[in-house]
Amino acid sequence: MTMKNIVLVTRYGSLEAENTANKVAQLLHKRGANVYTVSPLSLVNAKMLESEEELRDTPLDLAIAVGGDGTMLRAVRWLSNSVPVFGIRLAGSRGILAETTPDELESALDRIFSNSFCLEKRMRIHAAVDGVEYPPALNEIFINKINVTRTPTYTIKFAQDELTQRMDGVMIATPTGSTGYSFSSGGPVLHENLNVLVITPLSPLNRMPPLVVPIEPIEVRSNSDSSIVVDGQSTFEIRNEQDIKISRYKHDAVFLRFETKGLRQLAKLGF
Repeated sequence: MTMKNIVLVTRYGSLEAENTANKVAQLLHKRGANVYTVSPLSLVNAKMLESEEELRDTPLDLAIAVGGDGTMLRAVRWLSNSVPVFGIRLAGSRGILAETTPDELESALDRIFSNSFCLEKRMRIHAAVDGVEYPPALNEIFINKINVTRTPTYTIKFAQDELTQRMDGVMIATPTGSTGYSFSSGGPVLHENLNVLVITPLSPLNRMPPLVVPIEPIEVRSNSDSSIVVDGQSTFEIRNEQDIKISRYKHDAVFLRFETKGLRQLAKLGF
């Protein structure tokens, strides 16, 4: 692979992340790469793009995320296509999606520019309401009530089945996201290579187990105004009785890895 155009994404408000990114930008510049950032991040030897939209219109070969899993999720969400993402984990961050640390920068870049790596694909999903498509999620899409004093009724359609349940919210999680919010809400851990989703209820009035379902479009409707939360980072409000259609996103997330390793997310659980 040619590594010519590279974007750097950093943890918000972290001086350590910015200093590490500046070092990465200098090393990339020496290797002849074109380095980009997204406003307001400004780095030496890098061109600052004004918006996420401008980033999506820029031909890229690689994205480097400096921070933890939150930074990785943001980088993946910003990329509408399958640009590989490489993670640098900062101190104090578990960063299970990241591949290296700042101490290993030069050797890591040597391997990247010598094509000594592999690419790992992860499924993404996205929601659409009345033809409006929302950003893709690597972990989960959470549909949550806005009115905290009312317990809404949710109707969920998947495959040839339909169920109705009163509960505070419902999330649709990918295998990658199965160890995140879904797990803390009682959902199962899924192997990341499975082509399934898990529907996890939040505080159902009647007993409802999490459901593992095939990769097919899922429709969710609430009788109360709701918010759609993408990977715990982006929130969009919708009106009651609107159909939320959740399906597999057309482009998988791609991570640049130095070694293949299954069930990476178990490290998040302390195993």
